[in-house]
Amino acid sequence: MRAAPLGVILAGGQGRRMGDADKALLRLGGRTLLDRAEERLGPQVADMALSASGDAARFGTALPVLSDPVGGFAGPLAGVLAALDWAAGQGADHVVSVAVDTPFFPEDLVPRLLLASEGRDPRLALAETTRLHPAFGLWPVSLRGALRQALDRGEHKVGRWAEDHGAARARFPVGAFDPFLNINTPEDLAQAEEILA
Repeated sequence: MRAAPLGVILAGGQGRRMGDADKALLRLGGRTLLDRAEERLGPQVADMALSASGDAARFGTALPVLSDPVGGFAGPLAGVLAALDWAAGQGADHVVSVAVDTPFFPEDLVPRLLLASEGRDPRLALAETTRLHPAFGLWPVSLRGALRQALDRGEHKVGRWAEDHGAARARFPVGAFDPFLNINTPEDLAQAEEILA
């Protein structure tokens, strides 16, 4: 196994509550949410990719951009599968996923997911605070066949699928705000600007 897993930034959401905005390109404190996710995840992983649909050039990133391997809008589980397929091609054992619209996710996310999954087979873990945050997980490449089958059956719930496969939970503290605060509405973006200030 590599010294650190690979990482994937999930950015395939439709942004309906943000007026169909491309959330990866929203600006917070003058920088895109994608830039912020890259900066936070990069030091924690061996390499990174971006899971997103549509024209990859719009992101202006050097990261590989992974398209969903299944048709239609299958949600973040399809992004996880795309990442697992990519990781398999890189010879990696695990991928850690993060959501692009969650700019304050913990800087120790990866080590804590790894710690929570120790001794489990497969090593699968999700983040939680006062609730589960299923877009933030440690995913073993060994489960990609099972995940592909689940998507073919119409499964779209990340947390349910992970828990069906024995996912551990990595607990993170909540300070002045939940570090997994995600930006779904203009009000959320305004709150994030206040936190940043």
